[in-house]
Amino acid sequence: MKKIFLKYKFFIILAIFVLLMLIFHPQVGSQSLVFTGKNFISFLFMLTPIFICIGLLDVWVEREMLIKIMGKKSGVEGILIAFLLGLVTAVPLYALLPIAGILLKKGSKLSNVLIFLCSSTNIRIPLLLFIASSMGWKYTLLSFILNIFVVIAIAYTIEKVLTDNDKKLIYSNANKLYTNQGEDRLYKNSDF
Repeated sequence: MKKIFLKYKFFIILAIFVLLMLIFHPQVGSQSLVFTGKNFISFLFMLTPIFICIGLLDVWVEREMLIKIMGKKSGVEGILIAFLLGLVTAVPLYALLPIAGILLKKGSKLSNVLIFLCSSTNIRIPLLLFIASSMGWKYTLLSFILNIFVVIAIAYTIEKVLTDNDKKLIYSNANKLYTNQGEDRLYKNSDF
């Protein structure tokens, strides 16, 4: 019982707070429940297709192929593919981490996954279109070009700063999250 409380303590405290609001301020409490319900349903509708796609990526894309495309020896091709994947993503930011986890599990180079994450957050097409409509095309083009260099610099700086043990831990945690039918695929290769 104590483990359950510790694991879900934030949710339990919020539920108690909402119940108190329903008792002492019914209008505010009911508005809070309606708002929470709408956000939860929206969250489920966003995440369900993303997790289906992640599952399909896990099953359909062979590890060897992804290592060839985005692995250690992928070179400029891996950078371009990671960058293009990030550029065309239109998912919410909280959905990027499971995608990054599956890429790590399949053997992608850490810097390529970081390029994917950074380009997904900074220079994806929907964001570029919004910036262009607000700030104009000159600013958007300048921002896009500068962000390319910044994204690559961030990814390679992070990869250089991390120790081999840090990298092993990252790959190990990614594999633990997405173990296939109890099959343990921990990343045992120290060659990143």
